[in-house]
Amino acid sequence: MLLGIGILSGLILITATLFINISPEFGGKASKEQKEFYSKSQNYQEGKFINRGNIQMSMDFNKFVKSLIGYFKPSPNTRPSTNIDVQKIDSLSIVNYRDSTRMVWFGHSTFLLQMNGKNILIDPMFGNVPAPHPMLGSKRFSNELPIEIEKLPKIDAVILSHDHYDHLDYGSILKLKDKVNHFYTPLGVGVHLLEWGVSQQDITELDWWQESTFGDLVFRCTPAQHFSGRGVNDRGNTLWASWIIQSKTENIFFSGDSGYGSHFKEIGDKYGPFDFAMMECGQYNEMWKEIHMMPEETAQAGQDVRAKFIMPIHWGAFKLAMHSWIDPVERIITKASELDIPVLVPKIGESIHLTRQDNQSFNWWYDYN
Repeated sequence: MLLGIGILSGLILITATLFINISPEFGGKASKEQKEFYSKSQNYQEGKFINRGNIQMSMDFNKFVKSLIGYFKPSPNTRPSTNIDVQKIDSLSIVNYRDSTRMVWFGHSTFLLQMNGKNILIDPMFGNVPAPHPMLGSKRFSNELPIEIEKLPKIDAVILSHDHYDHLDYGSILKLKDKVNHFYTPLGVGVHLLEWGVSQQDITELDWWQESTFGDLVFRCTPAQHFSGRGVNDRGNTLWASWIIQSKTENIFFSGDSGYGSHFKEIGDKYGPFDFAMMECGQYNEMWKEIHMMPEETAQAGQDVRAKFIMPIHWGAFKLAMHSWIDPVERIITKASELDIPVLVPKIGESIHLTRQDNQSFNWWYDYN
């Protein structure tokens, strides 16, 4: 019996090792020259990207075991009671749109932004499972997307916040890369895109506080308090970020993933106010609050960046934590009301127009709880 257990354990180890080293899901690795370039960043020390103040997720072994047990332990309402219906959008509607700035939410942190005649995708995770293999993650809450990748028209730009699977999806990039003009990423994330067949000339990597002009728009890479990594030992190999998208008349903030910190007020003081802010609110736990905000902190961060309207994101699509799936939106609405900050919570696929905030579907999540 011991021999059998040993052989089985060995086979599992070999399979896992081969998968990690062979599967393209894990992305690329920086060259020596690229690492030398990263070393010029204040956020890069001893071969790794770090948070300001070197803040890290304090996940010791006991916390890891506790979180693992909590994730797999049956808990009430961690998923919707039924499949979430989405509002559909077709390719012609996107191609022919010439009106004021609008956004379409795909659930979690994925958006289609139509601004100044340009189509911009933010953190385009269109996959069904946020993991390197379907058996390693939980299925999306909705059976459909507002539009499938194959039906998307030409995309002018893709903005990526970091390289975690629920934000940077290998399968999505493979289907998108030939219809995208340019990719914008934090430092290091471009190595994954290169590994997956995107041309170097189509990638712009930025450090915090750097910016790039895209036609009549400006993309600014700003700080976040998080971490990165797609494999076993590549934590901190790439940078994480929030983003500002600015035109001559509009200013939009996308938080990416982040714990609460002073960087939000710094961003607000330097580049605010913002007409609209997409703020991380979901997949949190007190055990890892250094790198994911609690909902009340999300509302405060919205005030810190001086947003006129905030929208909770990073929820409504996947189970990545142990809280009730509607807990994020309920808690942020309560706190934002105390702070007198308007909150928008559209249905998945519903258009959000910056010039009018009266089109949201109130409390739609009650239908699925």
